[in-house]
Amino acid sequence: MKLSDFKYPLPRNLIAKFPAKPRDHSRLMVLNRADESIDDRKFHEIVDYLSKGDCLVVNETKVFQARLFGKKEKTNAKIEVFLLRELNAEENIWDVIVDPARKVRIGNKIFFDNGKLWCEVIDNTTSRGRTVRFNHKGDFFKIIERIGITPLPYYIKRDATDKDKDSYQTVYARVLGAVAAPTAGLHFTKPLLRKIENKGIKIVPVLLHVGLGSFRAVEVEDLTKHKMDSEYYEISAEAAHTINKVIDAKRNVFVVGTSTCRALESSVTSDGHLKPSKGWTDKFLFPPYDFKIADKLITNFHLPESTLLMLVSAIAGHDFVMRAYKRGIKEGYRFYSYGDAMLIL
Repeated sequence: MKLSDFKYPLPRNLIAKFPAKPRDHSRLMVLNRADESIDDRKFHEIVDYLSKGDCLVVNETKVFQARLFGKKEKTNAKIEVFLLRELNAEENIWDVIVDPARKVRIGNKIFFDNGKLWCEVIDNTTSRGRTVRFNHKGDFFKIIERIGITPLPYYIKRDATDKDKDSYQTVYARVLGAVAAPTAGLHFTKPLLRKIENKGIKIVPVLLHVGLGSFRAVEVEDLTKHKMDSEYYEISAEAAHTINKVIDAKRNVFVVGTSTCRALESSVTSDGHLKPSKGWTDKFLFPPYDFKIADKLITNFHLPESTLLMLVSAIAGHDFVMRAYKRGIKEGYRFYSYGDAMLIL
């Protein structure tokens, strides 16, 4: 398939700026691959589709306050520093994106928090990318959580507020390390999760720290030439054992989100089971692809020409997904991170 196969027009008014309240009352479009039927439900009704013996796999990554605003030494020019990933914890070296990039060169220092925190640019990586070293020694994330800003996606055309610290975070988030939320999980509430567990469904946590690479534009028409950025993931022995038991019992593995799906499909045995592992994955899932672990997928409505839309098309079929998107636009579904959800059966 080609990049242009994943274009679609979206009215700007359908891009959600705020989450549904309560979050589990967002809309849910249900796609049944068996007969290519489409149903409209509310997200909290998702429990109707899970049965005893199934499992629900979630990504327990936690978004940190990745956007920092500081001032360049001498000129006091305002500079945004977007933290991407920690390269060296001992030296406090990070990959970042800076804006405006033309003002930031190797050797420059940028000051934050009234000068208490600063970083020095030590390398260039991409046009806007830099490698920086922070002066702070100790619990760096504690400072970031205090002075940083929630990294809302660029298409949400508003400033982040204190409410976004909770809204742009799943209720089961545990391990700091993501610069973007695994948005399919934003629809779950603690009462809904308890209801699911009480029905006899195992909730299984895995980890993939979502980076900006998942949202980076695909710039080649030939998808086989696209290279994903690497993202860190972990699958514990306990998680692998639980999921494999569900597979062997021929029950359903419900996967929450494309990031979770990528973590699972990055650690598959030759006989179609999951193995414990951790490390970095740049796995790119696009049609055609034979999924080994995921039976069902819970996801959001994704950007045109995005790798996330390509993954969804790989599991549900390109034509079926594009028909569902066209219907979603007609029916006024809310799109992207704070938008409505889709369940693929």
